[in-house]
Amino acid sequence: MAISSLAAVSVSKTLMKTSTSVPRLTMYNHLNITHNHLRSTVLKLKPPLAFIFKAYTPKSLTCNSYQRNQIKSLFTGIVEEMGEVKQLGYDESGQSFDMVIHSPTVLQDVNLGDSIAVNGTCLTVTEFDIQRLEFKVGLAPETLRKTSLIELEKGSVVNLERAVKPSTRMGGHFVQGHVDGTGEIVSMEPEGDSLWIKVKTSPEILKFIVPKGFIAVDGTSLTVVKVFDEEDCFNFMLVEYTQQKVVIPLKKVGQKVNLEVDILGKYVERLLSSGFVDSIKSR
Repeated sequence: MAISSLAAVSVSKTLMKTSTSVPRLTMYNHLNITHNHLRSTVLKLKPPLAFIFKAYTPKSLTCNSYQRNQIKSLFTGIVEEMGEVKQLGYDESGQSFDMVIHSPTVLQDVNLGDSIAVNGTCLTVTEFDIQRLEFKVGLAPETLRKTSLIELEKGSVVNLERAVKPSTRMGGHFVQGHVDGTGEIVSMEPEGDSLWIKVKTSPEILKFIVPKGFIAVDGTSLTVVKVFDEEDCFNFMLVEYTQQKVVIPLKKVGQKVNLEVDILGKYVERLLSSGFVDSIKSR
């Protein structure tokens, strides 16, 4: 029995030396650090979530990729303040006609490129000075030809309104700041503490003016009272409060005012002249 046991032990040692060895596997983690060699089954570790889900970085918007339509700004015709013209004329180059206006209110949140209605004319802020409470706008030749701004001079008072925001209350009506033409004040007659004003304009503009309809006069949203077709005139009334907040009562008979008619009337006229109604009737 002793000899048999010794023979069995010898055989076992021989088998262990000659048996095929288990291949050694090398495991790497996400930091590429080599672990110790293992003879047993290697467990695969899951990579961190940061390697599966990449962080999302929002792309910035490119302003130049979006082309806005013709209505770049919108106003309500509710004048915010009356500003004073500090400078008016051509710059040193003689090419640019600029106007500098003193205005504490509209400069509260102004930025370069903002639109401000000056006597109902939509103009772009090119410079501003918070300390002096002034901003500068440029006037194109077409603007000077089409509006009454050419009559302004140093010290003149003008109506000012910033473009509306989505949160702004629509107190007046939709005003684009695109002046259709000018009118001439032909009469100013008080009645009580109110003031009747009669304006003469061209037939091309008068056809869009209707009694009880909207009209912007020097950027002020007003209601037309009467239309006098035979005189090419219309009139409106200013209550005492409005007289204190806008520049119209400061003007004299014979002076010009900027006029912008209700955009809806122009759309209707365009549809009728294009034969749109006839095309519907023929269906």
